Amino acid sequence: MGDRQDEGPFPLPVSPERQEIWIEAVLATEGVNLPRGALENIAPFIVNPEATLGEADANGVRTLRGDSVRRLRTDAGDMVVAVVRMHGVGGVQWGHNERISSIWRSMADPTVGERTERTLAPARPWKGIVGDGSETYLAALESVVPDRQALMMNAEDAANALTRRDRVRPYDLEEDLVLNGQQDPGLYVPQQVRLEKEPELDSDGIPCYPAAYWGWMAVRGNNRTQKRQSIFRLSSGEVLGGVPAEKLGREGDAVIHDPRVWLGEFSALLNREYAATTDDLDPTSGSRARRAVAIAVVDAHLVIGTPTPQRLYRIVQMNNRRDHVHPPLEFDSVNRSRALGRSVLGMYVAQRVMDEKTAEVLSGLAPIRELPAALPDMGVSELRDLRSMALLQELFPTDPRKRHLLRRALSENPPSLLNATEIHQRARTWSALTSESYPQPWNPRVGQVFGTKAREGVVLSGRRLPDLLATAETDDVAFEELVAYRAVHWLASFGIIEADRGSLDGQEVIGDTGQRMRRERRSVTNALQALRYERSRVMAVGVLKELVAAMDDGDRKPWQVGVSGRVMPGREMTAIWFDMEFPKETGKRTRKTTAPRPDPAPAAPALWLPTPEDTAAPDGAPTPAVPPVDVLVKQVEDRVRSLHEASAEAGDLLLELKKQADTAPVARPIARQRADATVRLLNQTVSRLRSLPEIMEELAEDGGRGGGDTDGDEGEGAGAA
Repeated sequence: MGDRQDEGPFPLPVSPERQEIWIEAVLATEGVNLPRGALENIAPFIVNPEATLGEADANGVRTLRGDSVRRLRTDAGDMVVAVVRMHGVGGVQWGHNERISSIWRSMADPTVGERTERTLAPARPWKGIVGDGSETYLAALESVVPDRQALMMNAEDAANALTRRDRVRPYDLEEDLVLNGQQDPGLYVPQQVRLEKEPELDSDGIPCYPAAYWGWMAVRGNNRTQKRQSIFRLSSGEVLGGVPAEKLGREGDAVIHDPRVWLGEFSALLNREYAATTDDLDPTSGSRARRAVAIAVVDAHLVIGTPTPQRLYRIVQMNNRRDHVHPPLEFDSVNRSRALGRSVLGMYVAQRVMDEKTAEVLSGLAPIRELPAALPDMGVSELRDLRSMALLQELFPTDPRKRHLLRRALSENPPSLLNATEIHQRARTWSALTSESYPQPWNPRVGQVFGTKAREGVVLSGRRLPDLLATAETDDVAFEELVAYRAVHWLASFGIIEADRGSLDGQEVIGDTGQRMRRERRSVTNALQALRYERSRVMAVGVLKELVAAMDDGDRKPWQVGVSGRVMPGREMTAIWFDMEFPKETGKRTRKTTAPRPDPAPAAPALWLPTPEDTAAPDGAPTPAVPPVDVLVKQVEDRVRSLHEASAEAGDLLLELKKQADTAPVARPIARQRADATVRLLNQTVSRLRSLPEIMEELAEDGGRGGGDTDGDEGEGAGAA
């Protein structure tokens, strides 16, 4: 194209000789290690490249000027960035943008590849042949798509998703760019997209299009890239895969793939349009060239090097998260929580407390079967469970090193001061990342089932899912592990429970038998507590087994379960059915009759509760007197006060025991089995107490019912730890 510049604001590519000088200088700069092909792709878009170069050294070698290079450090690793002026149409929207990650089916879903409509090929480190003939990793990414149509569709899907996300802005970004230009530079990383299918050949046996495409993906500035290209009336798919001839003022249906060719023709066309029109910026009637003049040239940051190219994907994503997660710009709850989780995993890898492959699987970038713990006989449900439980333990770790890194990544309080809001944030992160293994994401607030005890970390039994299910009817530990850590996501994945939004009271629905019903507001923790209800243990285990069977059978609709735990095929398990069979009121249980035990503490007043003898007296027998309401209220208050005082005393005794143990020669003053028995009793006590505040709240309202609705984002957060 030479150095000829059509008069106008839109720059033409500089001559091939000047492009080559710039490429050589970039490659000669310290710390730069990207493929030449990536630079050849971006060079036509660079405006006045000589302005970025320093003087030649004694050997005649030029490099980038010091002020044109930035060396950035992230929690995932370091990278080298070139600061350039770029043609405004340059750059490609990135499908891996975390604000839209939930539109793709994740590689961490075991069913991907069977019937998946839309997946996004993972971005892997670029590996190629270097000058000495060896194969090595360089500072670029690569991905593989089935064919050219998939390449273009991925770009279009990403554009559509970003357009929907952009609607949450309080202003029109496109019009702001027209009026004010682009104020902040985008960050772009080179990526090569290769086609699995060989290109079609024309009548002369020449490929109709390339077998691989270089593009500079917008890590930061996806929306700005899209809006700039919208103003230019091009798309990212065309910048990456080729511009139709008609958009260059040519006739015919050819597609021009080389930016060294099409960019010059496109800029010349824009300059002619600019000269032929007046200054009219109206979006419906204004000239494209006049509307695009403020973004004819923009600042850009190009990733050109990293000492750890195998971690480049994590490095560039980590650099972007600080801009969008703190505070969350344009993130919905699912994508924000996933981005937070990937930040944690990226930091684990960088600090060498987790291997790269495990982090890829847990981030949703690789199949679960690539985990070392995955066994050949594991089905869909067990693979999902394996990943979810691994995520749970990484987000609620017991290891001090990981707890410190987690605190850094999520900007948390010290572990001893971890509050409910921060625990909820971790729980939402766990829930959102877990949902990548399922066909559809759910509201991650369903995962908010942990109390403050979770600050100490989560310890699991390590037993396989089939073993837990097989023993859950009689094994309290197995049953609790299933309910506390699995049930919420299984139920949410089939739409049987949802995060409490406070708006179900009075909502009329049609029941399974056609009757009209009103759904009652219900928290997730209340639903789990209903599963724990002692009289429904067999039925609850039957529900859990059927949810697993439905997952393993192609994520079909689960069937209802009878009181005996047997499945009833043909009758669909629904939210209404669950509410009826595991009702909210199950927390109001009768007291078991137990043998009297000596108690050194002063006994609290006996609490009257109805028993079968009270409610069904023999014929002719007098009906036992029921204490009046005020007596019952007084008994409840006395018993709660006694519990409060007893819990404080127990805490003081434990602290004193710990104090003495710290100075005693014996490291462990209590046997493991004895401690487990006490902890189990404590957990059972806490479990029984959880439903009581809710009952008290209901009794305090008019008519004994809950009052107003709220649509707050947090909902109820207490739950099993």
